[in-house]
Amino acid sequence: MNWNKTLGFSALCLVALFVVSGCCGMCRQGQTGAAAPCCLKGAAAAAAMPAAEGTRKDVLYTCNCGPDCKCNAVSTQPGNCACGKPMRWAHIVKVEGTEALLCTCAEGCTCKLDPNDPSKCGCGEAVKRVDLKGSGLFFCNCGGSCTCNTVSDKVAECGCGMPLKQHQ
Repeated sequence: MNWNKTLGFSALCLVALFVVSGCCGMCRQGQTGAAAPCCLKGAAAAAAMPAAEGTRKDVLYTCNCGPDCKCNAVSTQPGNCACGKPMRWAHIVKVEGTEALLCTCAEGCTCKLDPNDPSKCGCGEAVKRVDLKGSGLFFCNCGGSCTCNTVSDKVAECGCGMPLKQHQ
């Protein structure tokens, strides 16, 4: 028996199950009964599933030089900020207007905004606020205060179906 073919077929069946079911199930997290506005149907539902770590759409790298630094460097790729120091990994927990609220905990973290204290992430750390205006990045802000948390360095579509926007 060829295990690679069996595993591939199983993965294909799983994706088909999500497409046929009509909703990814993730849309109802934190909801009471009705589906969230982002609830998708058909093939779009499979596309809205959380990506693997290597392809996350909610990761940003930001300047980590301290509160006195005003370079506001932000990127979707690791590297050094304008100050020459390595940028720090973070993930978006919410977008408010053009400002991203970031969890700066350990790399790979997937926590959400703390529902009891919106100034902290689920890990208990203070959220970092970064203005994305003028950064050249595209991001989702589907309702003024968005939790799709999708960011890209090129034109793309969010998992909720909205086109990502760039604010100059």
